[in-house]
Amino acid sequence: MPFNIFRSLRPRSTSPEAPAVPAVASRARTTVRRPESPSPDAAHVEAQRILLDAQQSALELRKRVDEEIRREREQLHSLERKLTEREDRVSQKLEALEQKALRLQERVAEVNAKQAALNDERLRLQRELEDVASLTKQEAAARVLALAEEEAKVDIVRRVRKLEGQAQEDLEKKAHLLLASVIQRYAAPHVAENSTTGVHLPNDEIKGRIIGKEGRNIRALEAATGCDIIVDETPGTIVVSGFNPLRREVAKRALERLVADGRIQPARIEEVVATVKQEIAEEIRAAGEEACYDLGITDFPPSLVQLIGRLKYRTSYGQSILQHSWEAARIGAMLAEELGADVNVVKRAVLLHDVGKAVDHEVEGTHVEIGEEIMKKYGVPEAVRKAAAAHHEEYPYETVEAIIVQVADAISASRPGARRESYEEYVKRLSELEEIAISFDGVEKAYAISAGREVRVFVEPKRVDDLQAVRLAQGIAAKIEQELKYPGEVKVSVIRETRAEATAR
Repeated sequence: MPFNIFRSLRPRSTSPEAPAVPAVASRARTTVRRPESPSPDAAHVEAQRILLDAQQSALELRKRVDEEIRREREQLHSLERKLTEREDRVSQKLEALEQKALRLQERVAEVNAKQAALNDERLRLQRELEDVASLTKQEAAARVLALAEEEAKVDIVRRVRKLEGQAQEDLEKKAHLLLASVIQRYAAPHVAENSTTGVHLPNDEIKGRIIGKEGRNIRALEAATGCDIIVDETPGTIVVSGFNPLRREVAKRALERLVADGRIQPARIEEVVATVKQEIAEEIRAAGEEACYDLGITDFPPSLVQLIGRLKYRTSYGQSILQHSWEAARIGAMLAEELGADVNVVKRAVLLHDVGKAVDHEVEGTHVEIGEEIMKKYGVPEAVRKAAAAHHEEYPYETVEAIIVQVADAISASRPGARRESYEEYVKRLSELEEIAISFDGVEKAYAISAGREVRVFVEPKRVDDLQAVRLAQGIAAKIEQELKYPGEVKVSVIRETRAEATAR
């Protein structure tokens, strides 16, 4: 290396600053050729110059080397400092980890001690429970499983009820769509024809002629018509009161005709009443034939058609039975078409479902039983009889046509304006509905709403649970069916709710 070479060229003098001239000169003498005619001064000068250049180069090289050594030493010192700092940090972390390990060991020991204490306490409590309950561990486990099974049964019942409710909702939606489609196809007037029991007079003087001498005219009229003729102080009106609506119609027409004719005496009264009866009989026959013709029914015997026509003067809650039967038959036919049932059976069954009401004032029994006997008498097919007899659920539903008859009857009877009842009867029925609901245990309050079509019952949540609420609704509905008479259906809604109240002060 150049550093080592020039170092070996230094003079052997003890002074550090003395240049190594003889060595360099001897080297120069060995490397430089002498000129042919050398000059001693020039050679000496040249040697001096070379020596100075060499010394200058050596000094510069030494400076560079010293600078490099200084930088390397500084780097070394810096690395030593960093290494020392890292060693310090590592030592600190090791100490912290050792302390954490000690604390963790202490915590583990505490947890183990607490676990052991809890195990001891659990064993002690288990022994005490076994002593108190007189049950072993296996018996207690069996008891817990039984309780869990009971809770699972309740949960299953609730889920089944939920699924049944969803299925019922789907069925009701489809039924509503079907009924809405049928009802839209048929629109009946909201006011049905009603029988009239009042006869208007041109003046009050005619009342005396109607009564007659010593009341003979009014007695003859009552005997001929079978109705009570009430002549009171009401101006311009005579009231005809009778149990049979057909007889009331005969008396009404006879009175109107006698008042218009002016000849009022017993013989004339009997003649007019006989004429009116004959006319009404002809109207009844024509009404029955018209109803059958409109429905396309041509195979009923004349006597049965006559009974159907008599329904024109028979009403239920102000609704004409003939109009109701004809209307329900049209609705039932459309339902049968939509459901693929026998349309002919449905039309005949609906038209005849209330035929017993034509003579129910004259024959004992319910109108369903009387109608069944009438249909048997006139040879009505069995399928029609069974469908007609089931419309009030007195007989089982054996065919789909029977269900359609019941639905058509309910639609016609419950549509708005179809039936009417007096205000007193209406209020009484609503009060009885509420009284029946309140009579059950656990009921807090009850309200009859929707014109008596629904009873909304509120129960005490602490005394009645969800399952009991279902049974309560069924019980109220069954009692209403047994004790009340009402048109259509009554829906019972049992509401169970819990309310929490607090006051901010």
